Amino acid sequence: MERENIRNRLLRILDIAPKFKAIMLSSYSIDSKRRNLRGFLADMLAATFYDDPTIPSLEWILARDSIRVFAAILSTRSERLVGYSFFGYVDDLLHKNSLKDIEKPSSGFFAELEHLLKGITGKTGVYSDKLPAFLKYEGIKAAKLRSSDLSRMGRTAQKFMDRYPCGLDKKIMRRRSINKSRILKYFGATELEWEDWKWHARHIIREVKTLGSLIKLKDEEYQAVKLAREYKIPFGITPYYLSLMDYEPGREKDYAVRAQVIPTLHYVKKMKELRERKEHSMDFMLERDTSPIEGITRRYPSIVILKPILTCPQICVYCQRNWEIEDVYSSNAAMSKDKLEKAIQWISDRPEISEVLITGGDPLLLSNAKIENILFRLSRIKHVERIRIGTRIPVTLPQRITDSLVRDINHFHNPGNKEIIIVTHIEHPYEITPQAMEATQKFRRYGIEVYNQLVYTFYNSRRFEAAALRRKLRLIGVTPYYTFNTKGKEETDDYRVPIPRLLQEQKEEARLLPGTVRTDEIVFNVPRLGKNYLRAIQHRDVISVLPDGRRVYEFHPWEKKLSLMDTYIYTDVSVYDYLKKLKSAGEDISQYKTIWYYY
Repeated sequence: MERENIRNRLLRILDIAPKFKAIMLSSYSIDSKRRNLRGFLADMLAATFYDDPTIPSLEWILARDSIRVFAAILSTRSERLVGYSFFGYVDDLLHKNSLKDIEKPSSGFFAELEHLLKGITGKTGVYSDKLPAFLKYEGIKAAKLRSSDLSRMGRTAQKFMDRYPCGLDKKIMRRRSINKSRILKYFGATELEWEDWKWHARHIIREVKTLGSLIKLKDEEYQAVKLAREYKIPFGITPYYLSLMDYEPGREKDYAVRAQVIPTLHYVKKMKELRERKEHSMDFMLERDTSPIEGITRRYPSIVILKPILTCPQICVYCQRNWEIEDVYSSNAAMSKDKLEKAIQWISDRPEISEVLITGGDPLLLSNAKIENILFRLSRIKHVERIRIGTRIPVTLPQRITDSLVRDINHFHNPGNKEIIIVTHIEHPYEITPQAMEATQKFRRYGIEVYNQLVYTFYNSRRFEAAALRRKLRLIGVTPYYTFNTKGKEETDDYRVPIPRLLQEQKEEARLLPGTVRTDEIVFNVPRLGKNYLRAIQHRDVISVLPDGRRVYEFHPWEKKLSLMDTYIYTDVSVYDYLKKLKSAGEDISQYKTIWYYY
């Protein structure tokens, strides 16, 4: 009965492309079917290059893209790379008498196949049959009609963006003032101490009992934090950042803030499991293979990463280096003087290096004197033109950005000779506060640019959510720089977003913003190799769809036309499962219907 249900469901989907269905139902050999399918796809592709009335206007673009993807999936090379045949799997589902030894197809698999067939046959239905009225006219009438269309588009975008509260809103500021008073009362502290970053550093919230006394927690949140401490998984929240959370646990407004630092049970349990197995996948970026000396990571010819400290005042759940961090207060977090000297000398000995990213951990957790010493040593290296400081402290502990710290950093910012850049992580408009804005402006007053790297997670991926963030960032003096796909680490599955959603967001939401605002580049960080720019379709291929509905990508190395290098195979999260999760969060998933046609 189950086999018949699966087969019948599959046959209904194959009805979308009758020729494809006929080939799959034939008694030909697998190789013959593959050749016939290639011929079918070639004919469909040829139709997209001619004025074929069977393919509606603009559908030919989606058809061309879908055909390219389907051809790659049918490739025997793709099957070898993935270790699985999509084509053979569909054939087995149709022809095998028993599915006992075959993985059952998920709803996500059926959804992928359905949308792929709709794509190659020009039946996606994403476009309205009615052309815009202004195309029928010329001159002022066309301009007025076009302007009306653009206004409607703009109002729709604004309606979405208005859903996401910002920490600069007066109501939110008043609420957080109450939160601050509650936290100060709990610790018996004063307003003066609140402005002292060292007070916050001494009172980082690490225990679930303390956290539960300051905000209400859901049962799962309570259990996750409790287990994190028991399993010695890094956890910590600064009092300041805690004041950004709403007291009630509903997560109606502060869901993105809570999600940054309060882990899920899945995260905690998976972290424990991976640690016990000493699982290398925790080092997703394979820094062990790109670190020629302790404290240095290098993936590009002219840029290196220097890591003088491996802890932060606050631990982000999706942290790339969670496998290296022992604890917020780890006594071994800072590099020894001797190791730091060797790392800086290593940079000095390589004249091809022109830029250094100081990160960690958070380097601004170090004392002014240590920060100044590192900058002094690097600035004396003639071939180093630019120093980036990667820090989340403007968001998690803005009190640390003191006038004296900024002056010390500015000593080494010398336009025309040496440049200092601050790169931070602001993930949501709810994190933007007057304090974060003032921290940013302190750098800007000295001519030091501040850039933002957004980690695109489930918790900031709703329609126009990232667009709302970009607008607010520009207003406080921060330039959107990168939008990173969440690392494909097992423990952060709850946070991951399918690559098609990043592409959809850039094409359909960010594109509506002025060019001065949508300045960020969307990237996938390829382990060992470095950044792969998602805007460019020639840098990747979809090469399979697994029975559970996940797409498999082959990413090309950035230097593919410069030197011989391996590609990287990556299994994405399921588009179907992502949409299902959005729906459970209250989203109208019809607003995301084009996601299937981004590859």
